[in-house]
Amino acid sequence: MNLEQKIEAILFWKGEPMTRKKLSEILGVGQIEINEGIEKLKEILNNRGVIVIEKDNEITLGTSPEISELIENLQKEELNRELSKASLETLSILLYKNGTTRAEIDYIRGVNSSFILRALSIRGLVEKIVDPKDSRRFIYKPSFDLLSFLGIKSIEELPEFNDINKSIEESAENLKEEFKNENVEQEQ
Repeated sequence: MNLEQKIEAILFWKGEPMTRKKLSEILGVGQIEINEGIEKLKEILNNRGVIVIEKDNEITLGTSPEISELIENLQKEELNRELSKASLETLSILLYKNGTTRAEIDYIRGVNSSFILRALSIRGLVEKIVDPKDSRRFIYKPSFDLLSFLGIKSIEELPEFNDINKSIEESAENLKEEFKNENVEQEQ
């Protein structure tokens, strides 16, 4: 598989902007090769439905402007559909943890949640803020619109908030401990 195919796959899987430097680290190649790979990928995607979008030294995959009307119609349809079980699960985690990283949501759910978080953000139910502890990652939090929709003034008004929050924290700690123990056993 060539470099531009790898870049495309990573951008697709990630579902959010990445720096050229991060791509270089992941793929173990220099900045010049990454730049060439990105340019080749742009050429390959020319006149296609998916394009490479660049902003502030970050790149991501997006849809071609020529199909914006179609995408807008699909988005309207998506916003009118009921939330999926996976979306409700993700919202529950966000609500009861009162905000968390995508990695932690993925860890709790056991699957990648990028597309779900994106869909929830588009609906205005989730907001993404820079993590004050690490500016390289984001925290996903329930939006004011979500709280308003639920008819609550604060997260603490959720049913059995303290008990469920405690249960989520304990489960996450147990999973981390199990993972750590599995790694120790594999190393032996």
